Amino acid sequence: MNEPVRNVKVPERPSDLFGELAERRKKRLMDLLSKGLPTLPAYLLDLNALLSSPTVDLKKVGKVIRTDPSLTAQVLRLCNSALFGLRRRVLSIEQAAVLLGTERLRTLMLTCSVMQFAGKTVPVKQLLGFWQHSFLSALLSERIARVVEYPEKEQAYLGGLLHDIGQLPLWMLIMEESAKDRPLPPANWVDNLKLEREYFGTDHGKIGRWMAVAWNFMPSFMDVFEHHHDPENAQHDPYLAGVVSAADQFLQKLVPPEEETQGGEATDANAASNAALSANTHELEGPEQEGPGFLLQCFPRLTEEERGGLLEMLQTEYLHVLPLVELSMAAIAPEQAGGTNFLEERNRGQTTSTYRG
Repeated sequence: MNEPVRNVKVPERPSDLFGELAERRKKRLMDLLSKGLPTLPAYLLDLNALLSSPTVDLKKVGKVIRTDPSLTAQVLRLCNSALFGLRRRVLSIEQAAVLLGTERLRTLMLTCSVMQFAGKTVPVKQLLGFWQHSFLSALLSERIARVVEYPEKEQAYLGGLLHDIGQLPLWMLIMEESAKDRPLPPANWVDNLKLEREYFGTDHGKIGRWMAVAWNFMPSFMDVFEHHHDPENAQHDPYLAGVVSAADQFLQKLVPPEEETQGGEATDANAASNAALSANTHELEGPEQEGPGFLLQCFPRLTEEERGGLLEMLQTEYLHVLPLVELSMAAIAPEQAGGTNFLEERNRGQTTSTYRG
C-alpha cells in the first residue's frame, strides 16, 4: 500500500521571494505617503519667481522671506560668515541681495529652505550629494531654458531643483530597512529605475508624481518628476521635461560608474561624485561623442549644430555654477550636518552621503 503523500513545502524561487519583498516595500512606501510627507515651504514658488525676475523687487523679496523668521536669521548669519567675505555687515535681506547678487541669494535662500524640508524626512548629512546634484540641475535647467527659448524659466529652475524629490521616501524606507538589519539595495540603485523597481516595487519617478499630486503641483511638474528619464513620454509639457532631463543627464555623465566593494558594501559614492564634479579631474564629452545623443532625446527638433552649441554652453556654464552651489552647500552643511564642513570633507576625499549624483 502506498504511503500517503505528505505536504511538502516547496521553497520559493528567488524571483518569487524578491517579488514579495518588493511588494512589501511598495506597500510601506504607500503607507509613508498616505500618512503625509512634510510639505515644501509655501513661499518657495513666490520667492523663486521674484528672484528670477529681470528686475528684482527687493521689498517684495524681503516681505516673502520675513514670513519665516528662522530662515531670515539663518540667511543673514550665513551672509555674514567668512565664507562670503563681505566687507560690510549684512543687516537685511535687501542688503544681502545687493551685496551677494540676486543669483547667489536665490541659491542660498532655496538651499536653506529645501534643506530644512529634507531634514524633516531624512538626515541631511546623508543627502548632501543629492542636494548638490539638485541645485546644479536647477541652475543648468534655467540656462538651457534660455538657450532653447522655453518661456517659463523659473519653472525650469524649480523643475531641476525638485526633479528627484521622489527619492526622499525611498531613502526613508532604506533607513527603516537598515535599522532592522534587512537587505539593502545594490550600491548603484540611485537613478537606476530597473533596480528601484526590483527592490521597491516602484521607482522615484512614480513616487515623485504621487507627491506632486498630493502637493497640488501643476501638471507640467508632474511630467518632470515622472518623466525626467524619458521626456518623450511626458503628457503635459514634454519641453519642460526635456529641459530638466538634459541638465540631469549632462550631470550624470560626469559621474564615473561606481566600483563594487568587497562584501557588497556601498562605495564612497559622494567622494567619487565630487571628484568627477571637479573641473581638474575630468574632461567633458565633445559634440561629436555622446553628448548630442542625450540632447537628441530631449530636443529632437533642434538641429545637430544647435545641439552642439547647447552642449558647449553646458560645459561652460557648469564651471560657473559649480562654485556657486558648493559655496551654498558649504554654508549650510555645518549646521545641518552636525558640524561637518562640506568642502573640507570633499577635499579630504571623505563622504557625507551615499547618494550618487
